[in-house]
Amino acid sequence: MDTRPVRDYFTALQARIVAALESLDGSAFTTDRWERAEGGGGATCHIEEGKLFERGGVSFSHVSGSSLPPSASASRPQLAGQGYEAMGVSVVLHPRNPYCPTVHLNVRFFSSASTWWFGGGMDLTPYYGFEEDAQHFHFTCKRSLEPFGAELHPRYKKWCDEYFFLKHRNEPRGIGGIFFDDLAEPDFDAAFALVRSVGDHFITAYTPIIERRRATPYGERERDFQSYRRGRYVEFNLVYDRGTLFGLQSGGRTESILMSLPPAVTWRYRWSPAPGSPEENLTTDFLRPRDWS
Repeated sequence: MDTRPVRDYFTALQARIVAALESLDGSAFTTDRWERAEGGGGATCHIEEGKLFERGGVSFSHVSGSSLPPSASASRPQLAGQGYEAMGVSVVLHPRNPYCPTVHLNVRFFSSASTWWFGGGMDLTPYYGFEEDAQHFHFTCKRSLEPFGAELHPRYKKWCDEYFFLKHRNEPRGIGGIFFDDLAEPDFDAAFALVRSVGDHFITAYTPIIERRRATPYGERERDFQSYRRGRYVEFNLVYDRGTLFGLQSGGRTESILMSLPPAVTWRYRWSPAPGSPEENLTTDFLRPRDWS
């Protein structure tokens, strides 16, 4: 299989997203190119202490190996021990302003033996909830899938709600979006077109939210709550996230894999927000599966 069109799209998507984010922030990303001893490499575009983003990363990787890691072969036991090729783009953005949500995008492609599949999605993790932001994000996710069948958005939205869920906390990581994996139907061209549509809608889904919230005044209380909630993000990424597990199990580049973690986080013992507060509102009104249409 010729995977060059997939690689070309992913590298172009990385460049487009970085350019859009640099325009939003007003600061430049640094590009760190790397190689992997077992095969392949990538480019990590990173921003730290920007004007808008406290930390952000837009990574492309294209790696190969002699044995598919357990995180990728768990649902495909017939591929255990087989060689593989994997590539994708991963985006995680942590704005400084607590009224600006954290966001995540991933689009990826795997092949092993005679099997191939795509996966990906995007999801939003606010610290203070706004109905119009949630509605816009979910509407854009829905629009990205509409050309491929009306049944896909409810399915991929539910999949996202179930995937980005902290079982040990019994709560979602954020307000969801869309998530899919093992996409190989009806054929390569259709699956690839869907992945391109999801990637192409990312900036449209996120930029208007940031532009609405970036100038909202905040103080120590909001930053403290943001730091507390960021702890949930860390817990999910280190305990459940398949991408993190795949990267670590495959001997990937640790700096790039853990770039998704926020720069400042706190944990508290049995803390809960004041009744009726905006902080409680996040949990009661936003951190639960909802139809945002």
